[in-house]
Amino acid sequence: MNQATDYSTYQSPFSWRYGTAQMREIFSELNKRKIWRKLWVQLATEQQKAGLITKEELEDIKKNADVIDISKSHEIEKEIYHDLMAEVKFFASHAKIGGGKIHLGATSMDIEDNADSFIFNEALDVIEQKVTGLLVVFTVKIEKYQSLVCMGYTHLQPAEPTTLGYRFSLYAYDLLLDLRFLRLVRKVIVSKGFKGAVGTSASYDKLLQGKNISPDQLSGKIMERLGLVEATVASQTYPRKIDFLVSNTLASIAQSLSKFCFDLRIMQSPNFGEWSEARDAKRVGSSAMPFKRNPDKAEKVCSLARIVAAIPNILWENAANSLLERTLDDSANRRVLIPQAFLATDEMLTVSTSLIKDIVISEENITANLEKYGPFAGTESLMMEAVNHGGNRQELHEKIREIAMEAWQEMGNGKPNPLVNLLKNDKMITSYVNRDSIEELVDPASHTGLAQKNCEKLISEVQKEIKND
Repeated sequence: MNQATDYSTYQSPFSWRYGTAQMREIFSELNKRKIWRKLWVQLATEQQKAGLITKEELEDIKKNADVIDISKSHEIEKEIYHDLMAEVKFFASHAKIGGGKIHLGATSMDIEDNADSFIFNEALDVIEQKVTGLLVVFTVKIEKYQSLVCMGYTHLQPAEPTTLGYRFSLYAYDLLLDLRFLRLVRKVIVSKGFKGAVGTSASYDKLLQGKNISPDQLSGKIMERLGLVEATVASQTYPRKIDFLVSNTLASIAQSLSKFCFDLRIMQSPNFGEWSEARDAKRVGSSAMPFKRNPDKAEKVCSLARIVAAIPNILWENAANSLLERTLDDSANRRVLIPQAFLATDEMLTVSTSLIKDIVISEENITANLEKYGPFAGTESLMMEAVNHGGNRQELHEKIREIAMEAWQEMGNGKPNPLVNLLKNDKMITSYVNRDSIEELVDPASHTGLAQKNCEKLISEVQKEIKND
């Protein structure tokens, strides 16, 4: 927690509770204004080469580029109601020689949108590294548990056996798709460049008439220095579709993490009891019930995921409702939503990595649940064996269903699973299948198919994707 934070006024939980210091710094007001200054310096540098600014003016602009006082800029903003122009005025007040040339030919979004693109790249670097790191942790668990047979569930009901490693591979594969989507979106992210008030570069065209550089060349040089890709065409802003695509990337990651954490919550419930969050000795589960061991870290991930999942809808509206060359009704919500989307995703990745890295696996409970429910899954194999020896598939299916329902009835009354004994004592079943082979046929350990093989394939695929970075 930042001790400098003023707790006597409203603070966003993202200011101190959720997200890392690294991500908060990226979206800090100071970092944004430093990038604004960098853009103004780069613009002035290219304009000096074109003869629009003298060397003395450029040096003065550079010398004062690091003089930032956000409080003073906010005071100016209160008077003029324009944050970027307030920063220009404060900057110019210190650059006595070159201050009059700061922001020459530019419109606000030439600075703000290019700065946002720069910030996106910084933030996506962090997200990509964390997704990659989480995938590595998952592959360790997949490899460790690829042959540990456990009960599989559909509709939250016992279905067929799988392996714990294969279940972990489901989450890892979702994240692998997220990583590929993230890298794809990063390839299409474009910046506005320096194109002026409605994107036509008219102001720069006027300034550069008779000079040795064209507006698109000037803009291209600045973008190259900043490592940004410029949109071929733009309005007053870069295409707001970019915000939508980036937010969908984060929402996709959030979905994957929410799925894993929701499953963890289910598996930690006593009726399953197969996984649980690692717990520090002093961790409190409830203020009223000292015995509680709530999966509250996983619940936090699921809670934050809902925020990230909701954000793309608003950013879609920003893109769809940016009428003609632009409207300003995207501005306020972008200031709130974009940092929150990144900070929430950052927090979820950090927590999820810790959860899977330190997850507590109860092999005893896994075995107990498998012994309790696993034999039901083997009845398909039993049915096929009986058909191979002359049985009628439809009649056998009905007979096994009746026996299974009887077994469920007894289990519902608190008795052990009687399925194997019921099958061994049924005349129809034993007329086609040797009584002594029934227990082996319904053994769940022999019904995991290609689970282990596919675990190995996924590990190889993840490793290849990571190497392609």
